[in-house]
Amino acid sequence: PETVQQVHVIALWVAAAALVSKELLFRYMLAVAKRVKSSMLVANAWHARSDAASSLVVGIGIIGNLAGYPILDPIAALIVGFMVAKMGWEFGWSAMHDLMDRAVEPEVIQQIDEVLAGFTHPNTLRFDHISTRRAGQRRFVDMHMHMPSGWSLGRAAAVRTSVEQALMSAVPGLRASIQL
Repeated sequence: PETVQQVHVIALWVAAAALVSKELLFRYMLAVAKRVKSSMLVANAWHARSDAASSLVVGIGIIGNLAGYPILDPIAALIVGFMVAKMGWEFGWSAMHDLMDRAVEPEVIQQIDEVLAGFTHPNTLRFDHISTRRAGQRRFVDMHMHMPSGWSLGRAAAVRTSVEQALMSAVPGLRASIQL
């Protein structure tokens, strides 16, 4: 601790300015990300939030240093290092899932189920092998439609088109594909 130099008070003002600006940037980018449904912007917004949190920890370390506890400065640096590593892991894990096409959100699955329930009739028309995935902002659903044996191919195709349109209307940005 004796080798840690005392910081200048201007460092505290810089840390405070960084904290305020990064928090404001976080709030703005998160609002935009939700509006445009971009997981990349959400990650970038949380990056700004982690910068704000880092600035808070740095500010506490500076205050401790200025108050005569120089050991708080390197402790704050260590904490910031752990925070950066943790955020990097979380963002990398989330990005990996986006690259590997993960399932859509549970509320989207519920909307899909509700639409299909309106078309499903026991022993006549049913859907199975339903799979969903996300790729960036896009949502996809694939499934098989089983129809009664007496239906013509034209009638089945018309029902399939109606179901696909109902799904895409219920879930904006969804692309539906139904095999007969």
